[in-house]
Amino acid sequence: MIILGIDPGYAIVGTGVVEYAACRFRVLEAAAVTTPAGEAFPARLARLHAGVTDIINRHHPTAMAIEKLYFNTNTTTAIDVAQARGVLVLAAKQCGVPVFEYTPLQVKQAVVGYGRAEKQQVQEMVRLLLRLEARPKPDDVADALAIAICHAHTAGGGC
Repeated sequence: MIILGIDPGYAIVGTGVVEYAACRFRVLEAAAVTTPAGEAFPARLARLHAGVTDIINRHHPTAMAIEKLYFNTNTTTAIDVAQARGVLVLAAKQCGVPVFEYTPLQVKQAVVGYGRAEKQQVQEMVRLLLRLEARPKPDDVADALAIAICHAHTAGGGC
């Protein structure tokens, strides 16, 4: 199974493409899709759509796993991130890729085994599970890889 993990945003979208077979992971791509701060918001959304569509067309994932949004403070930011997330989900659906959603708690539980794990614990487990020399940077990319791992552990069956 090839999984595209997405950490949604509108300035930086973390992406991680992993292959999961025989209970082992192989990273195919880990990158960020970025948009310039001064660009008009609709143009930023179009850039995100194009960037994720390009990744999908290169790797042909069997699933896209994306984080469910949870905001309790800045409503304006939440609305903008929700719009960006909608564009990312649309890109997957237009390419025929099934979309699966996970809460931050589910991701931490699947990756670390503890739903209240700290960010650094999640990043270190991502590094170990994917056999990487260093923690992925920026954090958005590490989060995207964690979301992909979560989907593999949740939907990929037991080992």
